[in-house]
Amino acid sequence: MVAQKGKDILLKIESGGGFTTVAGLRSKRLAFDAETVDVTDAESTGRWRELLGGAGVQRASISGAGLFKDQASDALVRATFFAGAIVAWQVIIPDFGTVSGLFQLTTLAYSGDHRGEVQFEAALESAGPLTFVAA
Repeated sequence: MVAQKGKDILLKIESGGGFTTVAGLRSKRLAFDAETVDVTDAESTGRWRELLGGAGVQRASISGAGLFKDQASDALVRATFFAGAIVAWQVIIPDFGTVSGLFQLTTLAYSGDHRGEVQFEAALESAGPLTFVAA
């Protein structure tokens, strides 16, 4: 993948039959993790660790910080957090693809400087299988 503008990554939430861009994120991160299952035993060659393929828990996390697009986006994200709701989100990475699935909003923080605007930080954790559609 060649260099791309970070500002082009979009975070969207499902709202009423479609996905809505919720914020002008200044920093964004999408991470995939997989736990390993160690099956090493006394007969493992050279006592090297052996892992069980296809086992363990897979998960994805999304985090970002920036500005809400508008008051409606702020209200939608805030309501999702306080409800503890698990809803569909999308992360669109230009020239790479779109990751979609159910996530729970686990962190929502607000901050601001007396000379600037109110900013927010959010973190989401996957809550089910994800789909990936290549660009």
